[in-house]
Amino acid sequence: MLYTAPIDDIMFDLEHLSGWSEVGALPRYAGVELEDIRAALEACGRFCSEVVAPLGVAGDEAGAHLDAGRVSLPEGYAAAYGQFVEMGWQSLAHGPEHGGMGLPRAAGAAATEIVNAADTSFGLCPLLTDGAIDALTKNGSPAQKALYLEKLVSGQWSGTMNLTEPQAGSDLGRIRCRAEPGADGSYAISGTKIFITYGEHELSENIIHLVLARTPGAPEGPKGLSLFVVPKFLPDAAGNPGRRNAVTCSGLEHKLGVRASPTAVLNFEGATGYLVGEEMRGLPYMFVMMSTARFAVGVQGVAVADRAHQHALAYAEERVQGRAVDGSSAEAVAIARHPDVRRMLLRMRALTEGGRALAMATAGWLDLAEHGAETERAAAGAMAEFLVPLVKGFASERAVEVASLGVQVHGGMGFIEETGVARFYRDARILPIYEGTTAIQANDLLGRKVQRDGGATARRFAALVRETVAALRGGDMAAQAVAGRLERAAADFEASLAHLLETAPADANAAYAGSVPFLMLTGNLAVGWQLARSLLAAAARQAAGEDSAFLRRKIATARFFAEHVLIDSAAERLRIIEGAPSLLEADL
Repeated sequence: MLYTAPIDDIMFDLEHLSGWSEVGALPRYAGVELEDIRAALEACGRFCSEVVAPLGVAGDEAGAHLDAGRVSLPEGYAAAYGQFVEMGWQSLAHGPEHGGMGLPRAAGAAATEIVNAADTSFGLCPLLTDGAIDALTKNGSPAQKALYLEKLVSGQWSGTMNLTEPQAGSDLGRIRCRAEPGADGSYAISGTKIFITYGEHELSENIIHLVLARTPGAPEGPKGLSLFVVPKFLPDAAGNPGRRNAVTCSGLEHKLGVRASPTAVLNFEGATGYLVGEEMRGLPYMFVMMSTARFAVGVQGVAVADRAHQHALAYAEERVQGRAVDGSSAEAVAIARHPDVRRMLLRMRALTEGGRALAMATAGWLDLAEHGAETERAAAGAMAEFLVPLVKGFASERAVEVASLGVQVHGGMGFIEETGVARFYRDARILPIYEGTTAIQANDLLGRKVQRDGGATARRFAALVRETVAALRGGDMAAQAVAGRLERAAADFEASLAHLLETAPADANAAYAGSVPFLMLTGNLAVGWQLARSLLAAAARQAAGEDSAFLRRKIATARFFAEHVLIDSAAERLRIIEGAPSLLEADL
């Protein structure tokens, strides 16, 4: 079960798709060179290949366990996490003002992919910590930042997101967790939270829970929620872990996948918590962490897909079975020579590299939104917000498909646990569910990101796609072929967008019946766009005299995606525009 970090592909995307010419010129990243990022990611890749990846099989088999309130992880996880902290990987994309390395978000996304490809169960702990860091950086008080951020950025302390409760599910307006103010300015937090990833463990010295709760007199619904910091151990006067807070773990979920990641039921029994920002502003504050986590889950999808593809490709090149259908060999050949196995492998590669390309491009927009020129931040932020649900929704759904294809390439052996590829499928299956299901991402895309500005950002997105189409028209036959497919997909998007904007005000059910197809169409177009940009970049490097199997592969992948995946946009358009009556009128 070996893993090799795809550094060349990551660096290609970072240089050509993440807006590096703009991001790298920001004062925030003065002095950061592509060579520095490559060196850091190569070191991260070696660590994950040698230390983290070997944990996966045993972690999946053993899982996390709860005994008398203490959670134990499989052997090797504590030592690996200790090395992870010592080497500074948690800090890679966080600000130097809090002890971080200060690399761009695209580098952080790459590191997230590498860690989660090595072992998704292990990667979930730093993933949630990243979200807690972002939430406190943007919304915490100066004292909270001083107390928590340096230790979170180092990984010495980890972070969690405490949203849902047994009666609430994804309907956060039904949260009942209470926060009673105390005389010293703290709050007593009481209630039960479920599905808390790494809610209890002993990898880090402390766990910083970010908890949504309701203060006395707060109105019902989501607008009555406030956000609180609730440490597992209350920091002492020196800022070190002190006495244990009144937070206990009463259960761990037994899951289909990511079994070594402890998914906890947490009981807050008058636990000491501290208000973040203002009362009844909890959901907007928490949405910072949610958005970070949603983007990261999309990156997890790329990670699991890449791992599944690596194993399927290696197996297909080694497994000898059946003669070539064209009669070119009298002997049995490696199954990678059979046309349908090639189809599966290329689809896996195109979906994986396409998801990575979209994530890296989105990371660039996120950086420009936070650190770019003041006059440009709003536009960059709008585009980043538009793209995040696509990264989460499209990449996570496609990860399940890629992992399933990985099982199929292995044939009967893929259904046997000992080969290891079934684990990737089981791990992938949570990705379209947690941090907001695909339908939640689709409703967010249609309701908040499209309708909120009357489709302005969506139209700007389409205009950018059409700029790439125009650039492709000046290229060779491969570029011309991709241009035609991309242009038709853009037309499918624009027609669907116009239909939904017209339909939603009059018939919300009919519009939202098409929200998931619209997300998948838009995600498909966004990935096709980024792969088309990668084709242009590869062609430009070839024209400059550089030629390699890698560049030829980038061009081939973009063309395959355009001719085998991007064409799905036509079917999604029909579902959106014509499919609502049969969906809504049927008797379940």
